[in-house]
Order: sequence, then structure tokens, then C-alpha cells
Amino acid sequence: MRIFLAGAAGAIGRQLVPMLVADGHEVHGTTRSSERAAWLRSVGADPVVLDVFDEGGVRAAVAEVRPDIVVEELTDLAAGTRPDDLMATARLRRIGTRHLVDAMLASGVPRLVAQSGAWLYAPGSGPHREDDPLLDPAANPGQRTLPGILELERLALATPRIEGTVLRYGFFYGPGTVSPERTDRPSVHVAAAARATALAVASPARGVFNIVDDGDDVSTERARSVLGWDPAGF
Repeated sequence: MRIFLAGAAGAIGRQLVPMLVADGHEVHGTTRSSERAAWLRSVGADPVVLDVFDEGGVRAAVAEVRPDIVVEELTDLAAGTRPDDLMATARLRRIGTRHLVDAMLASGVPRLVAQSGAWLYAPGSGPHREDDPLLDPAANPGQRTLPGILELERLALATPRIEGTVLRYGFFYGPGTVSPERTDRPSVHVAAAARATALAVASPARGVFNIVDDGDDVSTERARSVLGWDPAGF
């Protein structure tokens, strides 16, 4: 497939791009950095230097690539998870995802795979499954990532003419992330999350999938049975 990968040179993108290329896909990856564009080219992807806040630029880039699928891995967490970083990522998810979806609709791109979070389930008996409710933003104003996640999921799953897949990742650990080892839970190794994403790209299945380590209070049954994903199998 021809893939338009937004956020291709971030922590998960650096794991995901080589996997997608090895699987035989044609990857067009966005970055804001010319240095990261050089890395994308070195691993077999076509770099697209782009700011996703530029609505016209996003629309033009998607129209030029004419992808079969858009994969959204946008974050702004290179400096960590300080409040400002979380707010910046929430803004990316709200506005950047809106621009991507609008560009998809304009170019007739039918499929979207987007990253979400598995740590935002409302309190209740576990393990949490994909159809369990998420937190209420009105009752949880301190959850800075929640509004962006909710808007991203709405755009991916409820936009007419878009077939959406949402991957609710645990907190990343491993190369290029905030921590080399798991600390917060639910968690997932960044390479395992990338493998789940590659499987989701290739799968005809749609909807929501939890992508977390074994032993967390979140069920991975659907990802295992439908995608054939194993959190230890990367």
C-alpha cells in the first residue's frame, strides 16, 4: 500500500517506518525537520517536510501522495511529559488530526489508523475492554491529554467516508522514549506498539484496539485475536 505517515520520525515512527518498508509498503512520512527527513530517506521512506498545522499544506501533500491509508502518530513529547508538552500534543491531536481528515476527504482516502491512549478509561472493574467508557472530561479537568484523545477518536471513528482504526497504546518505553524501561502503567514497548500498528495497517479489521503489555489492567484480547498481535513478539 501507499502510506501517508504523519509523525514519521518520532519515537514510534522510528520503529514503524522500517517495519512498513520491510513489509513492502511505499511510505511517505512527514516531519518538520530536514535532519529527520534525511533519516527517513535513509531507511527507504519518502520524506514530506510539513507542519500539520498548515491546513493547505496538509491538503496539498495528501493530494500529491494519493495514499491508500493515512497513519497518524502525531505527538510533541520530545522534551518529556511536562504540562506544556501534554497541551501541545493535545493541540496536535485536535487540529492536526482535523487537517488530516479534511485532506483525506478532499482526496478520497478511505482509511485512517490513529494513535490513542489506554490510560484514560473511566474507573470500573478490569481488565478494561475497548467498549468500556473513557473518562468524562468535565469531571477530570486535570487530564490534559483527554480532550485531544476524545477529539481524535471522534474524527477517526465517526467521520463519514472514513474507515477508522484507533490504537489505544499504553505509555511508551524503550528506544527514543522518555524511559528505557516500563514505569507508568498501562505500558507498551515502543517496538511492540509499532508492530501492532503495522498489523493494523494490513488488517481488514476496523475499530478500537488496546495495545498494552501483559499484566496491565487493560485487555489485549481483541488485538491478539483479530490482529494476531503479541506484546512480546516484536
